[in-house]
Amino acid sequence: MLTKKPGDIFSSEVTDEHTFLTRRNFVRAAIVAASATTTGYVYRRFAIPVPVPQQVAARIEGVKADAAPPPPNEAETPYEKITNYNNYYEFTTDKEDVARVAKNFTVRPWTVAVEGLVQKPKTFDIDDLLKFAQEERIYRFRCVEGWSMVIPWVGFPLAKLLSEVEPLGSAKYVAFESVLRPQEMPGQRSHTLDFPYVEGLRLDEAMHPLTLLATGIYGKLLLPQNGAPVRLVVPWKYGFKSAKAIVKIRLTDQEPPTTWNLAATNEYGFYSNVNPTVNHPRWSQATERRIGEFGRRDTLMFNGYADQVGQLYTGMDLRKNF
Repeated sequence: MLTKKPGDIFSSEVTDEHTFLTRRNFVRAAIVAASATTTGYVYRRFAIPVPVPQQVAARIEGVKADAAPPPPNEAETPYEKITNYNNYYEFTTDKEDVARVAKNFTVRPWTVAVEGLVQKPKTFDIDDLLKFAQEERIYRFRCVEGWSMVIPWVGFPLAKLLSEVEPLGSAKYVAFESVLRPQEMPGQRSHTLDFPYVEGLRLDEAMHPLTLLATGIYGKLLLPQNGAPVRLVVPWKYGFKSAKAIVKIRLTDQEPPTTWNLAATNEYGFYSNVNPTVNHPRWSQATERRIGEFGRRDTLMFNGYADQVGQLYTGMDLRKNF
């Protein structure tokens, strides 16, 4: 069973990041790419990210060191790979070039407005969110997008933020909007997707304790290529559901539009739960490739979090509601 929730472990028990950062670079294997004209989605089955060692973010002061340990045979993905192999079309469709293109992205000042069907709409400064994160532990979650990583996120449950604004009884969904800044995000000047990037969850999904707002990884602030300064993390859904660089959260009584569903309705549903029994129209989702490994693994239902989140979908047709 995979990591499900924060547990108790001393920082001395966590694999030393330095051993990851000093490893020799792997020889890059052959790249197998499958591109789609509708979405421009590219998978590199054997690509190994090239480290950019100078890109190491500032450590988040005061964050608790205890953490949920990775499950057996589920080692954390090295920091250099987490920060050098990214899907972020606002910058570029080249997963291995996002770090370079995004390196000068401005992350301060930054605010997140929470509005809509709430009693107390409020705008939070990034420092407010960092304080929330400092009160929490490190969460280790697997993230899947055809390839997968095990990432030690620093963040806090989204429910904590939503409780500050007091959702109304009529609220059923939570919509997320990412920053629109084409002068710094060259991908937004293309026609790959309609920007700004938008995503959404049902309110009960958003209030689930595994749904996070993340401000860091490995105890350090997020770098731009990872969604700095604050992003969504929904570990039982495919990675594109976890909107990056969020500037607005809105509670609504209507299912909100989502970017990939707008781009290809028959390929990317609103729910986008990790489900190995439902194939993408153009490829199987029964297996995944772990970054830094050769070969593929079986994909797990709800990415291995079925015991925690399966009850959210009781009675639903998960083929229809894909």
